[in-house]
Amino acid sequence: HAVQSPEKIAAICEDNTLSYAQLNERVLKLSTLLIEKGMNNGEKVGIYLSRSLEMLIAALAIMRSGAAYVPLDPAFPKDRLAYMINDAGIQLILTETALLKDSPASAADHICLEQGIPEPLNSDINQKPVSSDSCAYVIYTSGSTGKPKGVQISHRSLMNFLHSMKVKPGFSGDDILLAVTTLSFDISGLELYLPLLCGGTVDIVPPNKVANGEELIRRLEEKMISVMQATPATWRLLLESGWQGKKNLRILCGGEAFPEDLASELTSRSSEVWN
Repeated sequence: HAVQSPEKIAAICEDNTLSYAQLNERVLKLSTLLIEKGMNNGEKVGIYLSRSLEMLIAALAIMRSGAAYVPLDPAFPKDRLAYMINDAGIQLILTETALLKDSPASAADHICLEQGIPEPLNSDINQKPVSSDSCAYVIYTSGSTGKPKGVQISHRSLMNFLHSMKVKPGFSGDDILLAVTTLSFDISGLELYLPLLCGGTVDIVPPNKVANGEELIRRLEEKMISVMQATPATWRLLLESGWQGKKNLRILCGGEAFPEDLASELTSRSSEVWN
């Protein structure tokens, strides 16, 4: 899509946008830097970033380099994050200056992306194709039955899922998806990557507005959002905030039990509801 539609908007966050060409350029530059630093062949790289365009660039660049990313949600307790960093063997963390003072203790190196991606020493590094069996990212469990466990998701599994979702429920280059899920929750992969796979647009809601029902309603009403995925709790939040619906909206609902009364409410306020 960066070649076919370079000027088309790939990603939005607040007032910031990236075209497919701009996104591809930044991802290539960062992935080159990561390879230069030895972050390939399954190495784990932490993403300790707020929800932003930099977060998307970081995730794509890490996967493109051949490494795997580990989401480190700034909202998580520091001791949990420190455990994840140590358990995954993370040697490098992509972050931002504002988060450094609260970052968990670790010996890992840090790169602050809001300052601009540092220039690689060798921009001609040969980026080898990534094996479909290699790890794309690691999601840690809640740890409710003991210590959190890192679940490794392969590129093959991720692509199989995305291509399946492209067909059914379906996604096209005309669609815009409103992304509300933390990177630490596995379903965020669909929100961030399905639009890019299909030549559409992903609109990333910043962290301070994800739990604000009125703000989500405003975005759904003012923007040309055609797809949104969320848990039943978030959909109830919208209804309780007075959301009247959007006729052309395709709703995806998962992650928790989906009560029949909520399904009926959502069906009457949208074009489609998928559980």
